Amino acid sequence: MFQTLDVFRTAIAMARHAGATQAASAQNIANADTPDYRGIDLPAFAETLRNAPLQMRATRPAHLGGQRDGWSGGADIHDLTERRRAEDPNGNTVSLEVEMLQAVDAQRAHERALAIYRSNLTLLRASLGN
Repeated sequence: MFQTLDVFRTAIAMARHAGATQAASAQNIANADTPDYRGIDLPAFAETLRNAPLQMRATRPAHLGGQRDGWSGGADIHDLTERRRAEDPNGNTVSLEVEMLQAVDAQRAHERALAIYRSNLTLLRASLGN
């Protein structure tokens, strides 16, 4: 039931994107000393949301000509792109300082997504009288 509401769907997509960003950052940190390793990045969540095919959903077949299934949202590990930044002498493009900042940003984004989910769940429960 909760997965069909857009606010919950967006919060879940935001949490998945933060997890994928954290995984990419961890992979970059793990390969920080690997010669010729190219760091990987995910597009920002706002960018993936902007490119998502958001459409109105139909509540019945004749309603607005919309779709019933809606948007799955978010990004995953398959949306990774190779990073092209300044290289170390060994050809590696990973900066540990940048990766640590990206890991913290991913943690904050995940916490924000969970806060959005929790607050809307509380609002839904209050509207149902529980």
